[in-house]
Amino acid sequence: MTPLWTPSPERAARTNMARFMARAGISGSYDALHRWSVRESEKFWSLLWDFCEVRGAKGARTLVDGDRMPGAKWFPDGRLNFAENLLRERGEADAIVFWGEDRIKRRLSRSELHDLVSRLQQALAAAGVGKGDRVAGYLPNLPESVAAMLATSSLGAIWSSCSPDFGVQGVLDRFGQIEPKVLFCADGYLYGGKEFDAQDKAQEILSKLPTVRQCVVVPYIGAELKVGISLENFVSPFSPEEVQFEQVEFNHPLYILYSSGTTGVPKCIVHGAGGTLLQHLKEHALHSDVKPGDRVFYFTTLGWMMWNWLASGLAAGATLLLYDGSPFAARGRVLFDFADAEGMTHLGTSAKFIDAIAKIRLKPAATHRLEALRAVLSTGSPLAPEGFDYVYANIKRDVCLSSISGGTDIVSCFVLGNPMGAVWRGEIQAKGLGMAIEVFDENGASIEKAKGELVCTRPFPSMPLGFWNDPGDAKFRAAYFEKYPNVWRHGDWCELTAHGGMIIYGRSDAVLNPGGVRIGTAEIYRQVEQLDEVVESLVIGQDWEGDVRVVLFVKLQEGLALDEKLVSRIKQRIRDNTTPRHVPDKVVQVADIPRTKSGKIVELAVRDVVHGRQVKNLEAMANPEALEQFRARPELTQP
Repeated sequence: MTPLWTPSPERAARTNMARFMARAGISGSYDALHRWSVRESEKFWSLLWDFCEVRGAKGARTLVDGDRMPGAKWFPDGRLNFAENLLRERGEADAIVFWGEDRIKRRLSRSELHDLVSRLQQALAAAGVGKGDRVAGYLPNLPESVAAMLATSSLGAIWSSCSPDFGVQGVLDRFGQIEPKVLFCADGYLYGGKEFDAQDKAQEILSKLPTVRQCVVVPYIGAELKVGISLENFVSPFSPEEVQFEQVEFNHPLYILYSSGTTGVPKCIVHGAGGTLLQHLKEHALHSDVKPGDRVFYFTTLGWMMWNWLASGLAAGATLLLYDGSPFAARGRVLFDFADAEGMTHLGTSAKFIDAIAKIRLKPAATHRLEALRAVLSTGSPLAPEGFDYVYANIKRDVCLSSISGGTDIVSCFVLGNPMGAVWRGEIQAKGLGMAIEVFDENGASIEKAKGELVCTRPFPSMPLGFWNDPGDAKFRAAYFEKYPNVWRHGDWCELTAHGGMIIYGRSDAVLNPGGVRIGTAEIYRQVEQLDEVVESLVIGQDWEGDVRVVLFVKLQEGLALDEKLVSRIKQRIRDNTTPRHVPDKVVQVADIPRTKSGKIVELAVRDVVHGRQVKNLEAMANPEALEQFRARPELTQP
């Protein structure tokens, strides 16, 4: 077996990772660097602070109570401001370039971004926002969204956001818990060439958010103002001046993010300013090799942590390429048009998008130049080996393909790319530096060459500060530390590889267990979705006659009906490429696959519906109506 891609020695030597290794005095392989970063974690994180030239005071101590998870405190004497580290540069160079599908295009220079943040900061302060207050964004992925976040964090206030496709109750389930003082919304948003109103929903939300003192409406689609105050009038009393950056504690809250909420009211996950900054600098500068002047893109909304991750690219000196709308605009070519037009160096998307453009046989390598592109990043779900093949055959041959995995829980990654290393088919390249990643069995023993739970056995700076309104951290401890005391259990079912990387097979709470054998759902999706007839699939375990049987739901290409011949082909492909245990007992056609707002399929919700249990929070879903197809299916009452 040979790797799909290996950097040339000259390219590897030019990476930030290589410079960091030299600074650390580590020679040899990435594995050696990773071992040192875990064994000498205090030295690693302190050196990273210096290497990335973090603005702020590091303080005398790097880590206290380092044997406690949770409870460890990084840089307890440190002080900094997150926004200050993202607004280091001025001048006419692009800070942000924005496309709203193929209709609306705008850009902000670094000086223009600074000036907008300055005016927003003054306006927020005048509205009574100060350190520790919450500001909420119900916004598309606009330049003003980044500016509002930076203005909020410059004051030491806490930013939280949702995308405008969230329904009213979904927003209230989130923002209602954190009681924001100011709400930003847009006059509307675009998707699939259509305009959607956002102000009517904002008005209803405001009627049930009594803590909001001001609603600021950002212009986007040119709709008439219906609610609150326009952005222009909000900032008009203030002229640009030097932004005053409130210096806060390293562990002062920066963001509140939300769990998906498919099993109840979303958990409000609080992330600290310093830990988020350090972790994102590591992931941008080292793992993604982002350098000053690079142009970094990630397809995301404000309802997904990848938006927070992308924004931090400013701290690495990058230009942010923001996109709002459908990624399939311009017949699926729009993101690659954007890449060519703006010299995109890093293209970030989801595994589902890569699967989708492979299905429609898009070949950007034949239609686009992609001259500047050095890295493709994929997350959201495991990227199948065939997805790796597609990228190298049809997007670009000389590119570092980084499948990455982490989550909202840590606003970052556990496993991700290594620009100095080889890319192996179907594998995530590397454990994150400073992250003590292991795989545990049911009894908490560390295992290799076997599937188990992804865990982190030592503290890291971007571990959440806790959950909002969680007395005694009871819910926080139950979420991550209950199964293995003093060890973070992330909830992914995975396996370490011989190349120092990892394969993730799905969420461990969605693992199938027929006859007591544990099977990751991604192992089945990989096989089924290679068939041209299948657009997407979802698999669950159904309780049946004292055991569990595997039930596979398939969404087929338009106009196709599931027949015995196709069922047989599906089962045969799974049997030939996995094991007989993986073969579903039932294959059922559905019109749509239910998913969260960030595009992740909801296996647990479907499992609940099939078993007649209530799904607690439909507002967390992008298409909750799709769940009705799974209720009381006659096929599932038969052997």
